[in-house]
Amino acid sequence: MIVTSQLAAESASYRQVVAAGDFWIESLKTGQTLRILDLEGNQAADTLFYSLADPHERYSAMDTIREQGNIYLTAGSTLLSNRGNPLLDIVADTCGRHDTLGGACAAESNTVRYALEKKCMHACRDSWMLAVSSREEFGLGKRDITHNINFFMNVPVTPEGGLTFEDGISDAGKYVELIARMDVLVLISNCPQLNNPCNAYNPTPIEIMIWDA
Repeated sequence: MIVTSQLAAESASYRQVVAAGDFWIESLKTGQTLRILDLEGNQAADTLFYSLADPHERYSAMDTIREQGNIYLTAGSTLLSNRGNPLLDIVADTCGRHDTLGGACAAESNTVRYALEKKCMHACRDSWMLAVSSREEFGLGKRDITHNINFFMNVPVTPEGGLTFEDGISDAGKYVELIARMDVLVLISNCPQLNNPCNAYNPTPIEIMIWDA
């Protein structure tokens, strides 16, 4: 569902461009609004959410999909934790659909999906591990890398129940906006994937904006 935001970029309290293949990890307070902006189009922002008070409580794809009855996220979706609590609400979305099933690229999946020589290519799991090691105060480790959302990524389900990675449906300037229902930790890998068409084989920057409650 397409819903545009009423927030002006110039009034944001925080703005940060995240380069292609880079990571972003910060906390978001209850009532703050987070915008992820696809600057050049067809980029994928692989994102994890945690309760800031207790990172063992985190975004759950299973609970979110079950409660909303839809495998895609858009305006009106509530992201639920593994304890059934609301983490964030999607309040604006100009892309219209975001993936919950495709997972994140890793050295292992690059090898299985593409070729053995792709194993050493940079991947989202690498970015997340760099992020958590750079911010030890958040107390995250390898076992905390679980379900993620692929904002802007196009992963259709086939009639046989499989998944395919297709050309992105986003465009330059499209965004998704979420409001925090509790204090949360946000961890984003701006996907470096060069082997599938979701970002037109050309990873590009995204911009992060935050508005105070």
